Amino acid sequence: MAIYYDRKCLLIKQTCIEIKLKACPALCNGRQRNYNGASAKKENKTVRKHVNGIDHVVITTRDLDSAQDTFRRMGFTLTPRGHHTLGSRNHCVMFGQDYFELLMVPQRLPGREYYYDFARVGDGLAAVALKTDNARGAYGELTAAALAPSEPVDFSRPVQLPEGTKNASFRITQLGLEHTPGGQVFLCQHFTRDVVWRPEYQTHANTATGLAALAILSNDVPATAAAYERLFDVKARIINEGLLINTSDTPIAVVGEHALAKRLPGVWISARHQPCMGALFIRVADRDMAQRTLRAAGLHPIRMPDGSVAVGAAEAHGVAIIFG
Repeated sequence: MAIYYDRKCLLIKQTCIEIKLKACPALCNGRQRNYNGASAKKENKTVRKHVNGIDHVVITTRDLDSAQDTFRRMGFTLTPRGHHTLGSRNHCVMFGQDYFELLMVPQRLPGREYYYDFARVGDGLAAVALKTDNARGAYGELTAAALAPSEPVDFSRPVQLPEGTKNASFRITQLGLEHTPGGQVFLCQHFTRDVVWRPEYQTHANTATGLAALAILSNDVPATAAAYERLFDVKARIINEGLLINTSDTPIAVVGEHALAKRLPGVWISARHQPCMGALFIRVADRDMAQRTLRAAGLHPIRMPDGSVAVGAAEAHGVAIIFG
């Protein structure tokens, strides 16, 4: 298979995913269902007390200015630039219940080494943050499960608001990388949701409304899925493309390269060493509007067989993004 070098990252042709509605209905409308239509959440709910689904995902970049410009042109409303007390910088794309983050780490800082090293290879989808109401409780729970979480760490970033500057405050605990093939996974407890989830940042020109799914590309689907079964304490469900992990909300699909290429023909994903987090599915209210917005920005969206709209990793900082 041909490998290309473009936009400072390696790309490999035809290796992205469409999780078809036939195989897993409504990955792009936010509800998981099995083949006979029963709710997957009811049949396969995660039982971890302090792990409550996906809070956000992290796209790491070496050039935050460029990423900011790209995602604005894609029709996303971005929050103002944030400066973490840990030394990293970010913009967020907020939805009603979740979001994704554009993150840059300017140097190899304590606690941020993974993101700095990740970006040296190229931009891409680097991490998943899980929701928790109690990071210390999650730390104890995951320690008991031998998942090697780090000691919880508190940090913050100032946010400029019309009423003045407030701090967005968080507590996180990170799982050992050996237990989360494909990328970093951490638990994120929000202390100031009112500062982060501002209504003025939740309306997007491309009609995006939330995270629908993410896909991990693996050359050993059962082994990779097993790690996430253990994390969420659930049994993966077989789908046409591989295995699906229920997280209580946004699902994680673990898929093989050939299934990925077949489902998203002509769409590219960064050619990182497998397993890697390669595709992000975004729920939109209007696919046609999403496509028009992307085209107006000079991007090259591709209509998929199911009607969703995909932008390849070459244009989306190392991650294929599917609007459905």
